[in-house]
Amino acid sequence: MAGGEKENLEAAESALRRAGFNVSQPCSSRPSCFDLAARRDKTLIFVRCQPDIGSFSASDSQELRAISESFSAASLLIGKETREKPLEDDTVYTRHEILAVTPRTFENVMLHDTPPLIQANPGGYYVEVDGNALKAKRQKLGLSVGEMAAMVGTSRRTIYGYERGMAKASVTAAYNMIWALGIPVARPINILEKSRIRRRQCILTTARLMFSRNKLLNRIFGKYARCVITTVKKAPFDFVIAVPEEDLRIIGGIANRKELELSKRVDEILNVSRVVQARPILITEGQELSEKNIPCISSEEVSRMRNAEDLIANIR
Repeated sequence: MAGGEKENLEAAESALRRAGFNVSQPCSSRPSCFDLAARRDKTLIFVRCQPDIGSFSASDSQELRAISESFSAASLLIGKETREKPLEDDTVYTRHEILAVTPRTFENVMLHDTPPLIQANPGGYYVEVDGNALKAKRQKLGLSVGEMAAMVGTSRRTIYGYERGMAKASVTAAYNMIWALGIPVARPINILEKSRIRRRQCILTTARLMFSRNKLLNRIFGKYARCVITTVKKAPFDFVIAVPEEDLRIIGGIANRKELELSKRVDEILNVSRVVQARPILITEGQELSEKNIPCISSEEVSRMRNAEDLIANIR
């Protein structure tokens, strides 16, 4: 791990703990699309510290979004630059549909309850306008939409767009509205809010492609049709099984005899499972890990299981 990445990771972990989050140990047993999982009450987030967010790949993003959706969690990148261009504080960037902020912005959110206001898009910097507050203050001051537009230096149509939540404002326009109305008009950005975009079809398609390369998982997928199964390659675990009727989630690893970092990876699976409140499981080639508190099931046993209930019974 590079020095800058380690520094960012330690700072993020410290900020989360000081903010009252239960934080997993860093995931480093093998390449992972996230570094930390953290929970506070019902808020769950997966964090990736990436000094240059421009190097965060589309495949890592797809896996991180799939994992986050499996747990109804938020996902976030923390970095200092993109393609060697420094990131601004108090600004939210996006990389392959994952939100990204600077370490200072993250610390301000965690420790000072100061959310960022500015969004960086390819076309520039914008803010989300609180349309209701804008309209209420304009009417209280007795200003028409046209008068308001003239004061801000924009069109009536744009003001209507702001008030109806149909348009974002440039930073300059937002400052003009603050000057004209005397109130903040930018809506704070909640970086801990889980994504509202549902990509289940895309995720299941990806899962099926991965299952097709793994005969064991392919057998599991066929038997547990009523479960939602997500597989990943860049995480301590190899799959997530969600059982909606049981309100249960299982995170599992598949071990092989040649794996050198298995003990460390099992520790990470156990640690993450406690944070995300999921049941851990390890599917093995017959080996036992008596020193680890994780249910181990051989691939032969899995092959004999008829349905999800058999797997759940073994875990419990």
